[in-house]
Amino acid sequence: MFQVGDVVTAIDGTKIGSFSDMQRIVVGRAGDQLTFTIKRGDSTLELRGTPELKEVKDPFGNTHRQGVMGITRATTPNEATTEKVDPATALWLGVKETWFVVDQTLSYIGNVFTGRASADQIGGPIRIAQISGQVATLGLIPLLHLAAVLSISIGLLNLFPVPLLDGGHLLFYAAEVLRGRPLSDKSQEFGFRVGLALVLMLMVFAFYNDFHQVPWLRSLFG
Repeated sequence: MFQVGDVVTAIDGTKIGSFSDMQRIVVGRAGDQLTFTIKRGDSTLELRGTPELKEVKDPFGNTHRQGVMGITRATTPNEATTEKVDPATALWLGVKETWFVVDQTLSYIGNVFTGRASADQIGGPIRIAQISGQVATLGLIPLLHLAAVLSISIGLLNLFPVPLLDGGHLLFYAAEVLRGRPLSDKSQEFGFRVGLALVLMLMVFAFYNDFHQVPWLRSLFG
């Protein structure tokens, strides 16, 4: 059992350097048993726990479904610190952050298809604009971070093997390499039609979620 004063140093072998590092792992692992490496006084021990899927509201009132352990951090004055790093380290940290966004995005999509996560977290341009406005009130750095996350997510989506997207073109090129000749015009046309249908369905679904998730939009048409 966790006790007051415990310090989490690793989760499933992944080193934890801050409370936010632990949150990043826990929120996307609802229902999975995790192994926590704990420093308690002079002792090191391992505890197991399973995050529970709950609806949590952020400071702006937005509701998110995520894994929760029920653990809080002990805050101290001047807790937030900044650290200067050299360009090479900054590049490596950027790569790690990019991979984290990609991993979380793919995990969420996989959980949606397996029924472990709700698709109502998918939002369209209206919701993105709403969240951007909210994050902008926190300062320039959080806004830049959000812009980076959106850029990575959109870039990842564009690489999905769906005709009409760049990933679809790569799929056609791969098929051409394997077959030794391009796909027929009829096959490519059919693929583009299927891709267009999929993209349009995703857009409609995202706008549908916007309507139900954005309060002012719901009240406007309600």
